Amino acid sequence: MLLIDRMDHTIKKMRSQTANMITIGNLAFGGASLMAAIGGYYSFSVLFIFIAAFLDRFDGMIARKFNQESELGKQLDSMADIISFGVAPAILMYELVLVDFGIAGMAFTVIYIASGAFRLARFNISESNGYFTGLPITAAGTVVTLSYFGLSVFPPVLYMFLFLLCSLMMVSTFTLRKV
Repeated sequence: MLLIDRMDHTIKKMRSQTANMITIGNLAFGGASLMAAIGGYYSFSVLFIFIAAFLDRFDGMIARKFNQESELGKQLDSMADIISFGVAPAILMYELVLVDFGIAGMAFTVIYIASGAFRLARFNISESNGYFTGLPITAAGTVVTLSYFGLSVFPPVLYMFLFLLCSLMMVSTFTLRKV
């Protein structure tokens, strides 16, 4: 009976951490994307960001389904999001395009990352009211990552404007209904 009780406790504990483990997966793929971009494996970097986005889509749903929402989970999700949708897309596109702009390319990259961090911090201290304030970093990171597919079509300078536009939209105060 002791073994069954122990197994039951372990299963409950694992179930209570399911959403956090999915969030850790998001963070892991964001980190893998960074390493792939730095190593020159750009297609893998893009793929890993999209896998992170898939995982990010489900961690909150799982937490709500199992009634396991927590402040820890909220903070962990933001840490994963800054890596997967802030730093990883920024470094990917910096390595591919913005590096050619020298200090300006570096500055636009840092502004994008800082704007994403600000957006996440503001979200974490806000009351949930059914609306997002500013563009969510997941949307901005997806747009920046998708721009990878336009490298042969768009002029390089467009990417500096894309970074600036996404940055401004993340820190702006317009509201979007949550879906």
